[in-house]
Amino acid sequence: MPRLAANFSLMFQEVKMMDRFALAANLGFKGVEIQNPYGHTSGEIGRAYREHGLDAVLFNMPTAVGALSGREADFETGFSRALEYCETAGCQQIHCLAGQTDDERGEGVFVNNLRQASTEARRLGVRLLVEPLNTRDNPGYFLTSSAQAKRIIDLVGQDNVFLQYDIYHMQIMEGCLAATITANLDIIGHIQIAGVPGRNEPNAKQEVNYPYLLNLLDEAGYTHWVACEYRPHGGTINGLGWAAPYGIKSGSEL
Repeated sequence: MPRLAANFSLMFQEVKMMDRFALAANLGFKGVEIQNPYGHTSGEIGRAYREHGLDAVLFNMPTAVGALSGREADFETGFSRALEYCETAGCQQIHCLAGQTDDERGEGVFVNNLRQASTEARRLGVRLLVEPLNTRDNPGYFLTSSAQAKRIIDLVGQDNVFLQYDIYHMQIMEGCLAATITANLDIIGHIQIAGVPGRNEPNAKQEVNYPYLLNLLDEAGYTHWVACEYRPHGGTINGLGWAAPYGIKSGSEL
């Protein structure tokens, strides 16, 4: 059964950030990812995870400059801040955002930034993730395909750099989800899900067959997190019926 993680950047917007931990734990989530935890201190965030028995699954870097020439110092500063939050909360994954650029130097800049960051991350057992985004929602973003991400990971050449495979983005950009996931399972360190095209609940009212894909992950031996990075259509708790087969309660069960 996939390990579902709640995403506090899109889910549970009905309550304040620090109140979301108790809600997620009561619903049966065991892990939580937060793209932008930086509105609270690392101590506050780490304490909330521990108090509610939740695993810290993923933090984004606060800056999206990984592939931007001339912004290397900003990448280093942002990475250091993310690493501080990881150390305090026990998080073992950082999403290193490439940023928006069409500069031909972008690949080399990104590779060098990731290579240098990987050494510091390894000291804490932290993995670096790179995520392709779709160009409809993120025009001008540097990293847009699983093949491009694989090339960058290969060029970095470090064993703690992985692909963050967001099914919502990759359905829009590539399709062929099952085949791509299977072909890249050795470098996929994290998966995110959402309905397509609206980025709402990953249920039967959208075009991706999530029961099939989640079963495929189980059969393939995928053991990492599957994060629910979607915008609830009509309230987070009442929209969780789709997740009942995976041990998550909905509003009617509370």
